[in-house]
Amino acid sequence: MTAETTAAIMRERRLANLRATLARTGGASTGPNELPARAPFGGRSSGALALRLGRALGAEAADTGRGWLVRRVIAPVEIPVDRDRLALLPGHPPAHVPLVCVDTETTGLATAAGTLAFLVGLARWDGDNFRQTQLLLPDHADEHALLEEIERWITPETWLVSYNGRGFDWPLLEARYRLAGRAAPVHAGHLDLLPFVRRVFKHRMQDARLRTVETSLLGVSRTGDVEGWEIPAIYLDVLRGGPVEPLAGVVIHNEKDVRSLGLLLAHVERRYGGRENRHEAPRGDLAGLAKAYARERRHEEALACLDDAVAAAGPTRDPFGRSPRPRAVAVREAVDDAWWQPRIRPDFGGRTPVSGWRGPLASGCGGPLGPDPAAAAWDTGTAWTDERIAAERARTLRRLGRWAEAVEAWQAAAAAGGALGAIAWIEAAKLREHRLGDTAGALAATRAAWRLLERSRSLGRPYPRVEADLVRRGARLAGRLQRAEPVGA
Repeated sequence: MTAETTAAIMRERRLANLRATLARTGGASTGPNELPARAPFGGRSSGALALRLGRALGAEAADTGRGWLVRRVIAPVEIPVDRDRLALLPGHPPAHVPLVCVDTETTGLATAAGTLAFLVGLARWDGDNFRQTQLLLPDHADEHALLEEIERWITPETWLVSYNGRGFDWPLLEARYRLAGRAAPVHAGHLDLLPFVRRVFKHRMQDARLRTVETSLLGVSRTGDVEGWEIPAIYLDVLRGGPVEPLAGVVIHNEKDVRSLGLLLAHVERRYGGRENRHEAPRGDLAGLAKAYARERRHEEALACLDDAVAAAGPTRDPFGRSPRPRAVAVREAVDDAWWQPRIRPDFGGRTPVSGWRGPLASGCGGPLGPDPAAAAWDTGTAWTDERIAAERARTLRRLGRWAEAVEAWQAAAAAGGALGAIAWIEAAKLREHRLGDTAGALAATRAAWRLLERSRSLGRPYPRVEADLVRRGARLAGRLQRAEPVGA
C-alpha cells in the first residue's frame, strides 16, 4: 500500500467521524464528497445567535452584508478634558486631533492567529460627552463585519488611547486584519497609558493593573466584576450553545475598562497638565513625571517638576538630615516584581544559572563588589527619597549645562551616606574637574567620598569596586595638582 493510498484512507475516516459527530449534534448534513460548511459549530446560524445576544444585552443585532454584528450603544457621560493642557504632558497627543479609546476582550492572551477579538469597546469625545459603543462578534465567520465597523471609527487623523494597547490590543487587531486579507486602519498616533502610569505612579502602587489604577488614582472600586482569565471560556461556552447571561458580565467589564481610560486621561490632565496644580501631587509623582519629560529631552520641564518635588514636603528625616530608607523587603519586592521590570527574562523553570549577578544586589544596592560607581546606581527601588530626587535633579542640570548647580545637587544627594553618597561625591568630582576646571575641588570631593567608604568599611560593609575607583581618581588628581605647582614653591 503506497503512502498516497494510506493518506486517502485516513482522510476518509476523519471525514466519516466528523459527519457522525454533526449528525449527533443536529448539525447540517453533508454529502460524501462535501466538507461541512460550519463544522466546529454544527452549521448553526450566526443570525439567530446575534438576535439572541442582542435581546439579552439590550443591543442591536444587524446583518451588515458581510456578516452579523451586535452593536451596543451606551448612554454618554460627561468627562471633560482640556486638550491644550493634556498636550503639554510627555507622549500625549496634540490638542487638535480626535481621540478614540480602544479596549478588546479576546479568546486568549496571545496575539497570534489563533486568538480572536470577539468584543471591541470604542469611545470618542463629543465636546465634554464621552460616547461609548461596543461591537460584539456573534461568530467567527462574521469577523469581516466587525473589522469594517472598526475602520469607520479609526481614521488617518485619529489618535488611539489604550491601556497596554501597543503591546496587545492593537497588534492583535492588526493580525486579524492581515488574516482577513486587508490592511489595518491607519492612525496618526497611539497613546498607551500603561507606560505613563509605570513611570509616574510606580512608587506608590502595588502593580499597574487597570483595576489597581482605578482604586489608587480614581477612587473607583468594582464589585462583582468578571476576572480576566474567565472571559475566554465564557464566550466560547456561548458559541457552543451555553447560556448568554454570563456574557453580560464580560460586556459590563469592557464598558468599565473603556470608561476608565477616559477618566484616567481626565485625571492626568487635571492633576499634572499644568504646573499650577502640581503642588498638590505627591513628590514621587513629580519625580516620575520629570523622568518622562527627560525621555523626550524636554529637560526644562523635567527640571520644573523636580524643583516642585524638592519644594514639596518630604518624609520625616533622621537627626543627620537623611531621608529614611525603605525597608529591605519593600526594595526586594520592587526589584523582583516582573510587572515593573518588563526587561526581566521570564522564568521557565529548570536549573538556576549561577554565573553573573542577579537579584537586588545586582542593580546597585550592594553585593560582593559593591555598586558600579556611576550615577545610574541611584535608579534602584521605587522610593523617591530627598537624596534620589537631588540626584535626578543633578543629572538634569548637567544635561542643561548648569554645572555649578549640578555640583550643589550632587552634594545634597551625598547625604544618603554609604556607597550611594560616595557615588554622589564622585559625580561632583567629575563636574569640578572636567567642567569647572577646579582640580583642587575635585580632589576634595574625592576625599569626602573616601571618608564615607572608610566608615562603611569599619561597619563591615566594604565596597571594593568604588574604593578602587577612588584610589585611581585620587592619585590622578593629586598628580595633576603637583604638576601644576610652580617649581620651588
